Amino acid sequence: MTESMLQFGGGKFLRAFVDLFVEEMNHSDHPVGRVVVLQSSDSSRAEAFNSQTHYHVLIRGSQAGRVVDETRQVHSVSRAVVAGHEWGTTLEIGRSEDLRWIVSNTTEAGLALDTAEVGADEVGTPRSFPAKLASVLSARYDAGAFPIQVLPCELVDRNADLLRSLVLKQAHTWGFARDVLDWIGDGVVWSNTLVDRIVSAPPPRHPLETMDALLCAAEPFAIWAIESEEPPFAHPAVHAVSQIDAYVLRKVRILNGAHTALVQRALGQVETVLEAMEDASLREWLEALMFEEIVPVVEDRVEDAAGFARATLERFSNPYLRHRLADIALHQEEKVKVRLIPTYEEFVHRFGRKPARLSKALGV
Repeated sequence: MTESMLQFGGGKFLRAFVDLFVEEMNHSDHPVGRVVVLQSSDSSRAEAFNSQTHYHVLIRGSQAGRVVDETRQVHSVSRAVVAGHEWGTTLEIGRSEDLRWIVSNTTEAGLALDTAEVGADEVGTPRSFPAKLASVLSARYDAGAFPIQVLPCELVDRNADLLRSLVLKQAHTWGFARDVLDWIGDGVVWSNTLVDRIVSAPPPRHPLETMDALLCAAEPFAIWAIESEEPPFAHPAVHAVSQIDAYVLRKVRILNGAHTALVQRALGQVETVLEAMEDASLREWLEALMFEEIVPVVEDRVEDAAGFARATLERFSNPYLRHRLADIALHQEEKVKVRLIPTYEEFVHRFGRKPARLSKALGV
């Protein structure tokens, strides 16, 4: 099966989301190919991808009133490439006529340029994610390959628009020719997306843990909304939408905002989201934060903000997921800027006072 997707990042989320979707499509009448995972540096994860024939995703929770507890095997990742010393191989993948999509999840922190970036003609691996992508797309253009669709999964507003602007800025800095710039900007398909699935580490002492270094767990719920006329492939969780903004606003401010606020409030006090939901004082605090400080700021711009908040609390209470606050806290500073600060500022502007719980969580 051909390698049709280059994926920047191989963390738990993409393994239980995009890579699982590709696996499920490959068992349908419309297979989509396999995924090459690009890691920034040597890691045990890259070694695991290359030494294992597959990995497992535990799908656990409730869906449509029934309990779901399933184990899925994922064979869709063909290999992992380490950018630090396999950049030539990365560019070869970028030139391939089989390649159709580029996917990423570098977190909010990854959507930035590096002022210490090497020159485009210097030997070595580009430093930032946008620079790496600019280099890959330039190599693809030089090879005469057809344009490609870029599907970023970072949780920021209009993620593809932002990534496109960063890639073009880096390309300008490197002095790319006008025809290359035009092809990157207008020939490549940049699709804003929203991803929604809670993914966590597997439960302690799970029987598969000793044989599968990539084992992870996820809730049954999953949506990948893509701003496009049609989805990249016909998976039931993948939806083409005309405008992504309201979907992103609702999810980032309510669900992800609640996660990030919990880290600010409870990291070190409890280990997991479920433990926070089982702690009466923490749950009361979180519910008040969501319904009194977050929902009032966004409810006139999104569909059923209060209903989404109630569903979020139910998802947080999934007894099968071990969603560690320490994992959510990765790149916490950037997440606070995207998920909490705008809500705080809009609340003050709209109501003329500080939101008490959010203010305390932010220390302002």
